Amino acid sequence: MDPADLRVAELAAVQRGVVSLAQLAACGIGRGGVRWRVANGRLHRLHRGVYAVGHSSLPPLGLEQAALLAVGARGVLSHRSAAAFWNLLGSPDGPVDVTVPGARRRSRDGVALHGSTLSGRDVARAGGLPVTQPARTLVDIAGVVDDRGLERAVDEAGVRRLASLAEIGVALDRAGAVAGTRRLRELLDRLDGPRLTRSEAEARLLALLRRSRLPLPSTNVRVGRYEVDMLWSSHRLAVEVDGFAFHGTRAAFERDRVRDADLQALGLRVIRVTWRQIVEEPEATVARLAGMLAASSQEIARGTA
Repeated sequence: MDPADLRVAELAAVQRGVVSLAQLAACGIGRGGVRWRVANGRLHRLHRGVYAVGHSSLPPLGLEQAALLAVGARGVLSHRSAAAFWNLLGSPDGPVDVTVPGARRRSRDGVALHGSTLSGRDVARAGGLPVTQPARTLVDIAGVVDDRGLERAVDEAGVRRLASLAEIGVALDRAGAVAGTRRLRELLDRLDGPRLTRSEAEARLLALLRRSRLPLPSTNVRVGRYEVDMLWSSHRLAVEVDGFAFHGTRAAFERDRVRDADLQALGLRVIRVTWRQIVEEPEATVARLAGMLAASSQEIARGTA
């Protein structure tokens, strides 16, 4: 292999298969050499001045690496692309989002360019890429996703312990007036309102059931190796009350899923009710439980449960 091509291959190996025109020149390949290699399939143009080496099938984050090379050293992965990087949203179908301080917002060559001022506290280096911190990422996507998507992303950040509500609020303050600020503040206010402990949430839910004249469940019942919060044994229906907005850790979240699956294997239907549903959506919560109880009664009457 030509020494210049060997240097390019070594560079591409640590840059997810992509190199810039300036890097090719530093390896000893001029513009004529680049054109020759493109014609012969050794290089594949991805953006103006950015090429995939050898083939155009890139590994994970290869497109993001290429977009950052295309915009220069000050570019930072942001918005939907950063949210996908942190696993707060699914991978976007559109261009790669990159923030460059002072840049005009526009899309070109598969890159959505955003102009914004980022504090050093807003930027991380992860996986070898500059990317907005999770809290700042949530600020940025507040202006481009719907309410449900934003709440899910904030919830996921809490579950994965990537950003607390307080950290998101600080990032909002640093960002100033950007799109979606009001929506995100309103969401934080709802999530950061008065919380119920698990026992308080259970007591309030029982009170709702009494007022609705629904059959009352047994509480704190042992089922297999678990203790369930509420159980209608004749209906084979269990309710688990989550007393907090977020699970403390991803491990706790996954343990809850295993617990629910084990209870279902014992023949129970499991419903999870959060403190926020009890406080803010009491009628809908009771209606949901009433519907499940009615459906269970019908199945039992038909002998299918």
